[in-house]
Amino acid sequence: MRLDEGEQITKTPPKSHSRERFVATHLEQISDESKTALTLSESHSPPRDDYFAIVARATNDAVRDWNVKSGALSWPQGFDSLLGYDGSSTECDIGFWQKNVHPGDCARIAPSIRDALVGTSDHWSGEYRFRRADGTYINVLERSLILRAADGTPERLIGSLMDVTARKQLQDQLCRSQKMEAFGQLAGGVAHDFNNFLTTILGYGDLLLHERQIKGTLADHVTEIRAAAARASALTQQLLAFSRRQPLEPVIVEVNSIITNLERSLLRLIGENISVVCHLHHEKEGAHIKADPSQISQIILNLAVNARDAMPTGGELTLETAIVDLRSATASPFNCGDFVPAEYVLINIADTGIGMSEEVKAHLFEPFFTTKADQERSGLGLAACYGIVHQSGGHLRVESEQGKGTTVQIYLPRVPAPPPPSYKRPTGKKPRGGTETILVLEDDISVRHISVRMLRGLGYEVIEAANGSDARRLLSENGGRRVDLLLTDLVMPQVSGRRFADSLRAAHPNIKVLFISGYLEESLEPGDRCEPGMFFLPKPFDSEQLAVKVREALDT
Repeated sequence: MRLDEGEQITKTPPKSHSRERFVATHLEQISDESKTALTLSESHSPPRDDYFAIVARATNDAVRDWNVKSGALSWPQGFDSLLGYDGSSTECDIGFWQKNVHPGDCARIAPSIRDALVGTSDHWSGEYRFRRADGTYINVLERSLILRAADGTPERLIGSLMDVTARKQLQDQLCRSQKMEAFGQLAGGVAHDFNNFLTTILGYGDLLLHERQIKGTLADHVTEIRAAAARASALTQQLLAFSRRQPLEPVIVEVNSIITNLERSLLRLIGENISVVCHLHHEKEGAHIKADPSQISQIILNLAVNARDAMPTGGELTLETAIVDLRSATASPFNCGDFVPAEYVLINIADTGIGMSEEVKAHLFEPFFTTKADQERSGLGLAACYGIVHQSGGHLRVESEQGKGTTVQIYLPRVPAPPPPSYKRPTGKKPRGGTETILVLEDDISVRHISVRMLRGLGYEVIEAANGSDARRLLSENGGRRVDLLLTDLVMPQVSGRRFADSLRAAHPNIKVLFISGYLEESLEPGDRCEPGMFFLPKPFDSEQLAVKVREALDT
């Protein structure tokens, strides 16, 4: 049929009337406006074959087309934008792909593709690392379609490669956090009982050393027992720091002063065959951080020991401090959800040692992971460093290559300098005791007994109780005698130490309170925790620490 200009035919499906079947057509005149709209719509609609390329461009994916029979490989999309290679030459062979798949992934991916080709599936997918033109690796997720001949023989494999590097980093971070959380629950669960044991050992060790008849070899033995308990206490703190559950004591400190104070310790640790080079910042205002100085010092010493072990024949250890501005999103070297744009203080520790393989780097932050022999292990290493840095609001980054050394970068938030401290002339006096009356409320019998003995040794009058009911009974039997200080564990049976102290203060407003605990604060109910301004002594503690804190609470 011949149509005049401006006419079109519309077709309706065949209808059945008895045994007749016919096609109905509808001839209509379309307006100039409709005709124009139709023309524009058709002119802007891409050919059907271009849709795949357009979608790939929109997602910034790369597309590879592999001729299975000939081995030819082409990259219709993303060869330059995603992978960074010359876009004018996108034709190569399958050897190019095999060469640039990470060696650690090739042994897994290649057999997987072969199995898919010899099977009956029309699809294959896998995740692996692929090397870009600049030599860096990105994690890609490939989803491929296998085109087969009529007899099922594979002819082509066409796949899209999506960059999932950021997602993989977040997954690794989540996995690492879950491992740390599990380990933290274990560490926190045993910390209370362990700290009670250590308090008892330290306390009785001090009492023995104060006995006149304990001297010579016997005194040396007691000193060794006490030293072992102190090391066990430090290990507990490391465990809690790794799990990011340690109650740190952060203060504002200038980062250069930390490294300067470590000079002698560093030189003694690393030996004479390793030279130390320091490049410290020269900012007039200083580079201040809010962190626990002892823990930051321990991190630097641990990293220095690791560097020393990586340079058995000698080398160079470089320590650098600087202020880095990471307030813009593009400046951040981290792809993690908890990164806060800000000014950071960078502590850079680099060595010229043997470096690390990709496999070792993948396990760096796992608890107790080490490449050293059992007799060479010196602690939790980077796992503890990771926990302390993150608990201080910072981030840790490791760069290493086999044969080219290792660099550890610690980023801690920069804070304003504190006001100059008021000077107090030291008295030179040892912690003193007194004659005040102290009520000791502690459910652990060993801790209660050693605390009572230490306090009585300082001259105090002491009343002891195992729970709140006993304490109230003893106070009523005391004939109204004044109690000057309540020394109580925060976690107690029947009623918590905090709630008992509140009720006691309601009746005796002038009584002072000193809380002790081996529990982590976050494991306590909000109403049972210490508030700012309250006196608190964490377990384990020794006789000197107890004497100082008791006197401080009484004199305030």
